[in-house]
Amino acid sequence: MSTTTPPSATTRTALDRATCEALDASDPLGSFRDRFVLPEGVIYLDGNSLGALPRHTPAHVQRVITEEWGTGLIRSWNDAGWFAKPRTVGDRIAPLIGAAEGEVVLGDSTSASLFQAVVAAVRMRPGRRVIVAERGNFPTDLYMLEAVQELLGGGEPLERRLIADDGPTLDDVLDDHVAVVVLTQVDYRTGRLHDLAEVTRRVQAAGALVVWDLCHSAGALPIDLNAAWADFAVGCTYKYLNGGPGSPSFLWAASRHHAAARPALTGWHGHARPFDFTVDYAPAPGIERFRVGTPQLLSVAGLEASLDIWDDVDLELLREKSLRLTELFLSLVDARLAERWGIVSVTPRESSRRGSQVSLRHDDGYAVMQALIERGVIGDFRAPDLIRFGFTPLYTSYADVWDAVDVLHDVLETEVWREPRFARRGTVT
Repeated sequence: MSTTTPPSATTRTALDRATCEALDASDPLGSFRDRFVLPEGVIYLDGNSLGALPRHTPAHVQRVITEEWGTGLIRSWNDAGWFAKPRTVGDRIAPLIGAAEGEVVLGDSTSASLFQAVVAAVRMRPGRRVIVAERGNFPTDLYMLEAVQELLGGGEPLERRLIADDGPTLDDVLDDHVAVVVLTQVDYRTGRLHDLAEVTRRVQAAGALVVWDLCHSAGALPIDLNAAWADFAVGCTYKYLNGGPGSPSFLWAASRHHAAARPALTGWHGHARPFDFTVDYAPAPGIERFRVGTPQLLSVAGLEASLDIWDDVDLELLREKSLRLTELFLSLVDARLAERWGIVSVTPRESSRRGSQVSLRHDDGYAVMQALIERGVIGDFRAPDLIRFGFTPLYTSYADVWDAVDVLHDVLETEVWREPRFARRGTVT
């Protein structure tokens, strides 16, 4: 967890746009905004679902297509390092999550990487038949755990115990039957942040292993998996890391677990000698045993371009700005929206417990968000009643925060969201 100091009083009381503009003028991360494509007239507060496009991504992907694929053809598996990309790009992600070289590998989707990690962890705790997860975990995490329960149940599914902020708690369910605990570091609905090191300590004190989902924290705040002595972690790269739609997941396993880990999917790219084409599987040494099949190289190219930006980012400054942005938003909501319209934030007020998003509760949240989007303020909605705003410090400005609350105020004041067209739901909400 970051040790960054809390937001200053200046940020908390920046209740005029001129003050926000002054904060932008002195922002040490302000120059990063120019490295992204941001459409004119749009305030983009949904980077916690899909990051903005880095300006140099199209050129980099085009070069991979025309040169590495078009000219290099199949030779690029060697000449352009295609085969090694899951590991070499994983090594570039490692500093962002407190991992060492050789501990991170790219996967397929986050769901598949989670399945790989949880199966490996359960197998490392034979005789224990309980998996613990949060009821509020992103649903795909829970669905994948159902598959693990059946796969490793030996005729009777493993038991799953679900915890929640309002109970039962982690301490209520931990005992010597628990094999693995699967937790999301930042809750996708509320933005609540777990103390990664403290929770890991409690899980391991009970003899269990912990698998962390970093989808809403990687690229949003400093993470130090090795300092926390964590076991496994997975995450996506298309949110705060700006890898693009469909960019690959990543999987981290502490090096002390590599030799014992037995992933669920034993694909040929995870073989110790994949081009011997033997009929029996032999796991690769180290993290590469978690590989399965051919990497999605065009998506990997988009991620590589984004990581060029991350090579230059100070994560402590990133966290400091994130807290200032979210604190400013909360203060403006309190001052302008709370009393008149009863808008309630479900995001923790304490900076040490908050990720990089704020979620507000409104009975007609979907319609309100659609009205906001039409006005150029893009956030998103999570059922049944939450409107989410993600604050991505590399390209979100303090003036953006002021203007977004101004538009939200107008949408609520005019009640334009009541128009029937805003209630019509698309496939993706």
